[in-house]
Amino acid sequence: MAHYAFLDENNVVTHVIVGKDENEDGIDWEQKYGSIVGQTCKRTSYNTFGGVHVNGGTPFRKNYAGVGMIYNEQIDGFTEPQPYPSWSLDNGTGHWQPPVPCPDLTEEQRNSNDYYEWNEENQEWNLISGS
Repeated sequence: MAHYAFLDENNVVTHVIVGKDENEDGIDWEQKYGSIVGQTCKRTSYNTFGGVHVNGGTPFRKNYAGVGMIYNEQIDGFTEPQPYPSWSLDNGTGHWQPPVPCPDLTEEQRNSNDYYEWNEENQEWNLISGS
């Protein structure tokens, strides 16, 4: 069984289905499903995340597609929408990277449910108190 993502005119995933394995019965299922639905169809791998196959297999299209994700033709992969203008796409993982790495939380901060939030205007991470 394989999974297939359907794309709108902006390459945004509208829905994902479970379908026939690629080339099963000698049919190109991306093309077949796409023609039935009237949208571009791309196979996606349920076991691929960040350019790595979680079971040690061959990764496929960077990330498993979800509704609202974007198919990026340049990297032949699925990505989340760009979260901030300053973030850049890691072509290997299909994940967006901030210009400044997020600091690690201390154990005390984690126990207090604190977290960091990106501040696009100041190009820095702000610590938000969870208490």
